[in-house]
Amino acid sequence: MPEPPDDSLMSRFDRLGLRRFSARDAVVAAAVVSLLLVLFEGTSIRDAGERMDPGLGRDVVLAVGRPAAWVAERLPFEAAADRATASLSPDAGLDEGAGFGVADGASAGGGAVPPVTPEAFSPEQIGADPAPRRPLRTLLVTGDSMSMPLDAHVARELAPEGVRVIREPHLGTGISKAFVVDWSRLAARQAAKHRPGAVLVFIGANEGYPMPGPDGAEVECCGADWAAIYANRVRRMTDTYRRGGAEHVYWVSLPDPRDPDRVRISRVVNAAMAVAAEPWRARVHVIDTVPAFTPSGYRDAMRVDGRETIVRQPDGIHLNDAGAELLAGMVIEQLRRHFTY
Repeated sequence: MPEPPDDSLMSRFDRLGLRRFSARDAVVAAAVVSLLLVLFEGTSIRDAGERMDPGLGRDVVLAVGRPAAWVAERLPFEAAADRATASLSPDAGLDEGAGFGVADGASAGGGAVPPVTPEAFSPEQIGADPAPRRPLRTLLVTGDSMSMPLDAHVARELAPEGVRVIREPHLGTGISKAFVVDWSRLAARQAAKHRPGAVLVFIGANEGYPMPGPDGAEVECCGADWAAIYANRVRRMTDTYRRGGAEHVYWVSLPDPRDPDRVRISRVVNAAMAVAAEPWRARVHVIDTVPAFTPSGYRDAMRVDGRETIVRQPDGIHLNDAGAELLAGMVIEQLRRHFTY
C-alpha cells in the first residue's frame, strides 16, 4: 500500500537537509533574550513597572524589574547601549539648557513678587484699540495626536494665502509625560528651528501623570498642586515660543472626553492653560473648545450647518475630520484678528 501523505509538511526539513529546531532550542533562545534584556534594559523594566497602575500586573513587573535594575546598574552594558542608540532618542538634539525639573512646582512665594506688565491685558479687556495686525508668514501647529487632523485643515485654509504652515505633531506625548518627550526642550528646539510668527498648540490626550513638586516628591493628578505644576510647564513653553519670535501663541483647550475619569483630567488641564496665559493675555490666547463642542458635557454629534453631524472619533477623545474642520474655522477666526495674510 502507498504511504499516506505527510500533511504536516515537516518532512520537507529532512528532504531539504534543513535543521529542525526543538522545544529545547526555543527555551535556550528565550533564556538568552531574557539575559540580554536584563543586561541592557534592566532599569527600563523597573521604570515601566513603577509607572503602572497598582495591581497584580504591576507587582509582577516590579518583582522582575527591581532585581533586573539592580544587576543592570552594576554592569556597563546598559550605559553602553544608551550611548550607542542616543541618536534614536525622542529628545535627540533638544536644548539641554532647559527642561522640566524638580522646580516645576515652585511658587512665587520663594522670591520677589513678579511684576504685572502691560502684556497681561488684552485690548478687549480694557477697551483699548487692538494692536496693528502684522503679516503672518509662518505658523507652527503642534501638540500630540489632538493636533491631527486640525493641522491639515488649517494648512489647507492658509496655504493659498501664502502662509507656511509647519505641522509637527508628536504622538503619544504629554506635558506631564516628560519621560517620553520633554516639551520644554522640544519647544526650545521648535522655536530655534522654525522661528514661527505664531504657534498653535493642541495637546492633552495623554495627560494625568504624576510630576515632581517643589521638594522633588511626586504629585499625583489632579489637585491644585498638580495643576500648578502643569501651569508652570505650559507657561515655560509659552515663554519659549514668545522669546523665539512668535507674535502670538494659541493654546486649544480640550473638549470633554467621553470617559468620566478623563473629564477631570481635561478640565484641570484647561484651567492650568488659562492660568498659564495670564501674564501675556495681549499675545497668548486660549481657544476654548468647550462651549462649541461640549457645552453640557460629552456628545458625539452636534448641529453643523443645520445638520446633525458626528464630530468625535470612536475613542471619545479626539475630533474627527468634521470636528477638526469646525475647529479650524475657529482658529482661522482668531488668526484674522491678529494677522494679515
